[in-house]
Amino acid sequence: MMFKTFSRSFATRASQSHHCENHNFLSPTSFVGSWQAPKDPKEMLAQLRRDYAKQVKEVRKEYIREMEAMALEKQRKDDAQRESIRVANEERKKLKAQAAQLRAQERNIARQQFQQFLLKERVEKLEIWRMQAKKHEEKKAEKKELLHKRSSLWVDEAELEKEITNVVIATTYL
Repeated sequence: MMFKTFSRSFATRASQSHHCENHNFLSPTSFVGSWQAPKDPKEMLAQLRRDYAKQVKEVRKEYIREMEAMALEKQRKDDAQRESIRVANEERKKLKAQAAQLRAQERNIARQQFQQFLLKERVEKLEIWRMQAKKHEEKKAEKKELLHKRSSLWVDEAELEKEITNVVIATTYL
């Protein structure tokens, strides 16, 4: 067992040495090791505060920009909503006006029909009245004609007494 452990560790070391021989290292950079510790801790603390203040300032600016963008978006949405409400109101008013105009037309048609009905009824009544007046005139004319016929049969006053006695005698015998 010890032999296995020994051989394993030897094999590992051999492969590592082979890797190191064939490895290509990167060229040195100026960044690595370029940081220098501040000479004074107060100066370091002041630098940290300045950096923090800059970061806070940038965060605040970004926050203000986001809030302005949100306010503009909200304003745009409100304007769009107001515009849609205005358009809907105008459409509703237009429909209401059309409905009122339609009702007014229906009322006018009904009024015209009623006026035509009244005119027709008046014409019929006038015709009936004319017919009645004509009948009345015809009866008057008949009476007048009958009266003219009878008046031609009238007797003078002198002969009237003779006619009366004849009529009385004729009626008594009947």
